Amino acid sequence: MARVRCCTDLDKTVLTQNFDKRFWMTVNSDEDWNFYWASVTTVRAIFNPSNDHPRLTDNQVINHFPNHYELTRKDLMVKNIKRYRRELEKDGNLLAEKDDYGSYKYLDFIPVTYMMPADYNLFADDFRRDPNHTWIMKPAGRAQGKGIFLINKMSQIKKWSRDGKSVPSAAQPRETYVISKYIDNPLLIGGKKFDLRLYVLVTSFKPLKCYLYRLGFGRFCTVKYIPSTNDIDNMFVHLTNVSYQKQSEDYNSIHGGKWSIDNLRLYLEGTRGKKLTDRLFDEISWIIVHSLRAAAAVITSDRHCFECYGYDIIIDDNLKPWLIEVNASPSLTSTTANDRIMKFKLINDILNIVVPNGDIPDIRTKFSNISSSPEALGNFDVLYDEDQASCELNDKDFREQKARGGIVPLISKTGMPFGKTKQSSAWR
Repeated sequence: MARVRCCTDLDKTVLTQNFDKRFWMTVNSDEDWNFYWASVTTVRAIFNPSNDHPRLTDNQVINHFPNHYELTRKDLMVKNIKRYRRELEKDGNLLAEKDDYGSYKYLDFIPVTYMMPADYNLFADDFRRDPNHTWIMKPAGRAQGKGIFLINKMSQIKKWSRDGKSVPSAAQPRETYVISKYIDNPLLIGGKKFDLRLYVLVTSFKPLKCYLYRLGFGRFCTVKYIPSTNDIDNMFVHLTNVSYQKQSEDYNSIHGGKWSIDNLRLYLEGTRGKKLTDRLFDEISWIIVHSLRAAAAVITSDRHCFECYGYDIIIDDNLKPWLIEVNASPSLTSTTANDRIMKFKLINDILNIVVPNGDIPDIRTKFSNISSSPEALGNFDVLYDEDQASCELNDKDFREQKARGGIVPLISKTGMPFGKTKQSSAWR
């Protein structure tokens, strides 16, 4: 049997060890390859029509969609989710129903967010209506906590705006930021703020098929959270990024400030009860699917591509989850022994799904030969399969619900969105 020819431009042992485990042949990117785990920069070059890169063949797969940034850039993610909600509302889809306060009942999962400097006036109006709230500013295209700061006074944002105007006209255009209402009532464990890092594998956007990894983790700050306006400059209190927290003198290199999802779930079941905990994780799944649906309309679903996204979710003290951002290249660097084992398993399970049986890939049969058996999926679960879900509706339901916005599988016959009741898990 022919060996899979693989390459990567990332120096990560969890990748090369998984390649070696399968006895794949490592080649250079300018040679004939079947599987490429590439950086986003490389993928951008491969799919750039102005480059002379040859078209991918039927026996080649790569780990990013051409315009994945529609989901993974902070500004574009928010833009696409807002567009998605508006379109559903325009079409009369029940998913876009609002409550008496004007908030979306089922799609209120991102904090109030504006693009800066474009939305400066809209932000200023909002700030004046609620001058006591703290906001968080982030560069739209950066990661690992770089460039992030908190503000609670208009003078701080005005200073940021003035500083930007001082850039010489010959320089690059001003970097886009997003500014969001800060989740100032985060759920705390041991007095510390944390978020969830969840891994989501997408093998197709049209039709949408995605998988959720069971071995995600919570990332904890090293300093206890104090809801004080005097402490907004201490990012060790507010930012959960491991790359940032590692710089703290309180960082613990043994556990890395991480807690497995299983342990987190046990803790929540013990402190908040199993019913509320189950609902929380159902709502997190709901958020993931709808954020992917929002991006699916604009992402090029090239059959050569798959992608593993790193979802960052914050939970507030009401057990409401909030989508903070989606990462196109979640870190494969290991900070602890458990981290190394988990990430090796993650890559192993991804390869088993996207290159089933270790055979030479063939995109013409990309969907027909992916098994949904527990053995084939490893630690992944099928989160959403649009093809399968649409087949579970009869023709009349299909036509009626298609006419109401095209999000067929996510509306049950009673009008109750799937994922909101115990009986509604069929959509997953």
